[in-house]
Amino acid sequence: MFELGTETHTFTAIGRCPRTGRLGVAVTTSEIGTGGRAPHVKANVGAVGTQAYTDPRLGILALELLELGYPAGRVLSELEASDLHIEWRQLGIVDRWGHTAVRTGANNSEWAGHKTGDGWITMGNYLVGAQVVDSMASAMETSLEEDIETRLMRAIDAGTNAGGQPNGQRAAAIIVHENEGFSIVNLRVDDHDEPMKELWRLFNKLHPLVPYYRERPDNPAIGRVSEWAAKRGITS
Repeated sequence: MFELGTETHTFTAIGRCPRTGRLGVAVTTSEIGTGGRAPHVKANVGAVGTQAYTDPRLGILALELLELGYPAGRVLSELEASDLHIEWRQLGIVDRWGHTAVRTGANNSEWAGHKTGDGWITMGNYLVGAQVVDSMASAMETSLEEDIETRLMRAIDAGTNAGGQPNGQRAAAIIVHENEGFSIVNLRVDDHDEPMKELWRLFNKLHPLVPYYRERPDNPAIGRVSEWAAKRGITS
């Protein structure tokens, strides 16, 4: 059985790209180092967010069950049955097919809640109000033409701009896994006065290079990333 874990008041976007199948999580919170606790992603398996008075082991278990072929809803039922403190948790799951399951426990700090759409979840707790989750949901709904990593970034940015948490944010992270089995975006800001601003800075440097890092495993003759970027007019 799982025991009561670390207090983490957080808002998160989780999603699957309907075109490519990429899976990812973006998260920001008032505590440091959230990227090491809240997001859990595995290529071709699923994406999971664990937060509130979180137990990160629930994310590990969720991925194990998803890998066995359990759909998101069944995984959430198993987590509920495994955790003595489920009402203290907030959990979101998107599986390899884009099915969603999410739960906001009764003991989450207000305001707490979630929304779901086609292959995505937005959720948060200890927020200034429902507009935070609503703004994240709107960002996910209105960015379907973009890749999943950009949609997730836009979502938590929208939540930040809608007021976020009463005590502000200190950390932010994004993890997106490529279908080939590795992360194509894995960025963390662990302790910063403006974590979203810093996460965008890192994201905007990395994102244009994603095609290079996708190709290099199968084409080691591709050359150095600096040369590849220069040929395409990409500057850091």
